[in-house]
Amino acid sequence: VRVVWQNFETWAARHLTETDAIVVEMTTNTWEVYDLLAERVHSVTVVHPPHVKMITEMPVMNDKKAAEALAILHAAGLLRGVWVPDQTVRDRRNLVAQRHDRVRAATQAKNRLHSILFRHQIEKPESSLPFSAKRRDFWLSLPVSPVEKLAIELDLETIDQADAQRAKIEAVITEAALSDERLPFLVQIPGISTIGALTILAAIGPIERFPSPKKLVGYAGLGAKVHDSGQKRTTGRITKSGRKDLRAAMVNAAQSAVGSHSHWKQEFARLEPRLGRNKAIVAIARRLLVSLWHILTKHQ
Repeated sequence: VRVVWQNFETWAARHLTETDAIVVEMTTNTWEVYDLLAERVHSVTVVHPPHVKMITEMPVMNDKKAAEALAILHAAGLLRGVWVPDQTVRDRRNLVAQRHDRVRAATQAKNRLHSILFRHQIEKPESSLPFSAKRRDFWLSLPVSPVEKLAIELDLETIDQADAQRAKIEAVITEAALSDERLPFLVQIPGISTIGALTILAAIGPIERFPSPKKLVGYAGLGAKVHDSGQKRTTGRITKSGRKDLRAAMVNAAQSAVGSHSHWKQEFARLEPRLGRNKAIVAIARRLLVSLWHILTKHQ
């Protein structure tokens, strides 16, 4: 049965009962659906589509077949539900996502401007802030076609708008982070700023969800792939099958830590010759995350 969103609440009140078990695939308005159904039915299980290979790998898939497959898997107890965050965590994740969108928009605009310089073999301004207001005359006076001039103006406006919006979002993020009693414990970890702390807290939620640091490392996708069958055991690169924002925050913290903290400088110098720069940074990010688990768990 297809039901438009505007009529969904009425349909649910009419057809669903307290004995029904509902499975919801993760999508744009998942949490609105969950909140609407949670008090009406026996249970609501939220699943992440990539975890349900039986559905995503079907040669022929439609809503009816997907619903049937979900029902079979749920009846057999084979579905792995995701954690349902409360409204505070949802709002914080939304803030982090909005900030990421603005950073990405500004980065894309800057890359397009760099490509114009490269295409015309023009040296970029000798400045650490080539897109600042002081450098606008440089960009607007470039000897390019009228169409490219328009593109430059639009990209400069995009950068200004994205930076202004990011500043507003970061002000709200900072206020939210300062109201969290866990913040003082996180910012003592090398490389973690206030923005990074809220990103991490929003991704993790209650640390009690993770009974061991290994579970938290796996949630971040920083654990190694493992194939262990019979007498053969192999390990590979990190899984990257977790929260991307948490993984990125820890990698950023590791990059900052190896440049500013003596202990992590030494660790990086020890690991880099054997692993290479990228793998060494990931290894330090994983160790920082383990430290983070102990700090949040022990509150010290």
